[in-house]
Amino acid sequence: MRLPFFKQSKRVVVLLATLIFSGCAVYAGFNYDQLYGLPEPKYRIVPAATPIAQRYLSDVKPIIENRCVVCHACYDAPCQLKLSSAEGIDRGANKEKVYEGTRLLAANTTRMFIDAQTTAQWREKGFAPVLNEREQSPEANTQAGVMARMLQLKQAHPLPSDTVLNPDSWDFSLDRDQQCPTIEEMDQYEQAYPKWGMPYGLPQIAQNENDTLMEWLAAGAPMTSVEPPSPATLAKVREWETFLNGDSLKEQLVSRYIYEHLFVSHLYFSDEEKPVFFKLVRSKTAPGNPVELIATRRPFDDPGVSRVYYRFEQVRETIVDKTHMPYALNKNKMARYDELFYKPSYVVSTLPGYEPDLAANPLMAFSQLPANARYRFMIDNAQNTIMGFIKGPVCRGQLALNVINDRFWVFFVHPEMANVPSVNTFYAEQAHNLRLPAEKESNTLPLTNWISYAKQQGRFLRAKNELLNQTFENGEHLTTDLIWDGDGSNDNATLTIFRHFDSATVAKGLIGEHPKTAWVLDYSLIERIHYLLVAGFDVYGNFGHQLITRMYMDFLRMEGESNFLSLLPTETRHQELANWYQDSGQHLSQFIQGDINAFNQPTGVQFSTDNPKKELFNMLLDRLNDVNSKRFTLSNAQLAPTSIAALDTINHLKGKQATLFPELTFIVIEPSDRTVQPQLFTLVRNSAHKNISSLFNEESNRQYEQDDVTLVSGLLGSYPGAFWYLQESQLPKLAEQIKTVSTEQDYRKLLDNYAIRRTSSDFWSFSDKLNQIYRDSYPIEAGLLDYNRLENR
Repeated sequence: MRLPFFKQSKRVVVLLATLIFSGCAVYAGFNYDQLYGLPEPKYRIVPAATPIAQRYLSDVKPIIENRCVVCHACYDAPCQLKLSSAEGIDRGANKEKVYEGTRLLAANTTRMFIDAQTTAQWREKGFAPVLNEREQSPEANTQAGVMARMLQLKQAHPLPSDTVLNPDSWDFSLDRDQQCPTIEEMDQYEQAYPKWGMPYGLPQIAQNENDTLMEWLAAGAPMTSVEPPSPATLAKVREWETFLNGDSLKEQLVSRYIYEHLFVSHLYFSDEEKPVFFKLVRSKTAPGNPVELIATRRPFDDPGVSRVYYRFEQVRETIVDKTHMPYALNKNKMARYDELFYKPSYVVSTLPGYEPDLAANPLMAFSQLPANARYRFMIDNAQNTIMGFIKGPVCRGQLALNVINDRFWVFFVHPEMANVPSVNTFYAEQAHNLRLPAEKESNTLPLTNWISYAKQQGRFLRAKNELLNQTFENGEHLTTDLIWDGDGSNDNATLTIFRHFDSATVAKGLIGEHPKTAWVLDYSLIERIHYLLVAGFDVYGNFGHQLITRMYMDFLRMEGESNFLSLLPTETRHQELANWYQDSGQHLSQFIQGDINAFNQPTGVQFSTDNPKKELFNMLLDRLNDVNSKRFTLSNAQLAPTSIAALDTINHLKGKQATLFPELTFIVIEPSDRTVQPQLFTLVRNSAHKNISSLFNEESNRQYEQDDVTLVSGLLGSYPGAFWYLQESQLPKLAEQIKTVSTEQDYRKLLDNYAIRRTSSDFWSFSDKLNQIYRDSYPIEAGLLDYNRLENR
């Protein structure tokens, strides 16, 4: 970069902006090639140790992260513009949507850092620059760059003074039409949508922040990638890469299993104060050599090489909450892997191939590894395992998530149940009935395949129920002792899953009141969920692939629910299923009445009331009390007892009153004791359904009168729908006013008193406060929140 960084006068930048907007009609007809030369990707990445890079890291990058990345990260970033890395900024935008549920053929993948390695390669894949790629001068950089023009458009046309933006002029739906203008289309965009500068539908950024960004853009937007890890961290990377790349068949198979379960996680070393995050990748090259990434759609696709090496690649993107799944590595974890996979005596005689019908079925591909070792591996970090299908390949998707209820508890079968020879034999015998849709890869015809998978699931459940009827004859051993207790110390044994319409959250602990449903997962079930929704799911797949994946998950959900119901009296099982699946379709009704309900042994649990489900939940709460995380309990908040009591009244919102609230409301309360930091809370709206087996008409299954809310201490979820900010002294009035909310007008009056709306002049200062408190409270797991679902109310 020859131009001196940040040496251009602010007056020049302001003058250029004035010229653009006073004479935009003149500029609209200019030919950029004639004005500034032909476009060509520029190399903007400078070494991290240089003063230019340090200025970018200290002054520019924080603004981009806190003002831009909050809307531009993950697959659902508008226009595929991922601003969470220097390489993503340079890659630019693409008019094609990743989330396109109607495509007949699978799309080409456009995964950052995977499907292309250079800006020029991204241009070949249809990405248009948002930075100027013509002559590098202050004039060209601020007039021929989309990012600069979008910032200037916002400064020239701030948000209207309206408290709520006019919905006729602003579309905040996730499926809205996206303009994604190239620089050649910017003049027309500015004339058609003068209020749609960036940040879209949010307040303009502060003048000093805008000046910093414009100066940086005028200087050619020099950037640096992430700083490299320290020598101490690299030494740990080498140790783990050595561990994961042994030459024996057993070592290669174990490492393949570990990789296929951790490929979406962010690995870090837990003994480091400021950890560096890594991705586990497949490489053509052995440790000690630069990584040559093997880029395939799925982690179990044929790598095209005779030997795969499992390598650590540093995460180069800003950590955002919606995709962040931290996974700790340390000496104990390595010893645990050794205990699970290497100390048991067994033989791996051959490595499985990568043929789709084999590789997509973990019960077949990894049949040589002990089932108990595989199960223990997954439940040791069960939150991370299940988080994979919550945060992994899908940032959003109603079709993918309307297969689960809005709040339910998750338990696990005790691992000793998977450590019985008959269980291993059973899985081996049933492997052909446990095939998964990913074997059809990314282009699928849904109807014929669904019939086939429904039949195989029926065969599997009949065989499983026959085994269970023998194992638990007369209810023997069918007690709460079958539920894993976390070995007395592992808090992964109790989980709560929340659905937020088209996103979801998995949290440790049994949160909230007793839920409507619960899952009990055994080895085969949790393994199949992972390979259905994480390892085998292709977000770029065609309509059929996504649909059949959703339909198959119906089977797995019902199997998990059935495992829970088996602990209840026989008659109660039927009553609960009938309640959970009201008005379900004919085929599903037959499935429920037959295959899923064929287990007929009595429970060994002794009940004494006419509400056995409530009793069972209480028994499980008692059994798992030592490992039941209390992190989200309201009493954790550092507020006065009377304030906690006022907050608790919010938990009683029900019915249509609860329906008025968004999926997630993030609340910041300033304590009366100023020595205590602001306290965070999340109000979760839980939507009730007659059943969740409907694919396309979810609305017809809604039961608004049964909606409720769950208020927790701390942040839960990644996509806030609303922000509240208040003083602790205001809590009694809030509690009283919230009781009166029964109409949309009532709700807006509540927001008038306590909300930080998207139009608020305090929006960005509040956003900074919220994200900072989150990072301070949970430095390992916190990531930037996403504002794509903020309401306009």
